[in-house]
Amino acid sequence: MEATTQPVTVQANINAPVADVWNKWNAPEHITQWCFASDDWHAPFSENDVRVGGSIKTTMAAKDGSFSFDFGGTYTEVEENRYLAYTLGDGRKVTVLFEQDGDGTKVVETFDPENTHPVEFQQAGWQAILDNFKKYAEQ
Repeated sequence: MEATTQPVTVQANINAPVADVWNKWNAPEHITQWCFASDDWHAPFSENDVRVGGSIKTTMAAKDGSFSFDFGGTYTEVEENRYLAYTLGDGRKVTVLFEQDGDGTKVVETFDPENTHPVEFQQAGWQAILDNFKKYAEQ
């Protein structure tokens, strides 16, 4: 399904070196520690094969068990410590840029919004997850 609106971008400046940020973004044992938007959610499962043609799958779930879903896609581009691009199961595209910024790393994530929820809601959700990643990556 074609997206009807422009891609949406969220970003964060992480106070950690690029290689460290890349590892915490991509390693499943790290993904399960940060890939959720609020403290009443968690990510009980993740697998990630970071290569062109490889796939990523993360389960996001409400801690009370009321709701869960799998977020996943297939990588179309991978440049270690620099860039990821993948296509979600519904055909939407996501890119993630990792850019050295002084002693830290700027992470810029761009995604095609879906047509169910308002774009502002989606942007806030993705930004909340990215902010959670920042908090985790800086520990």
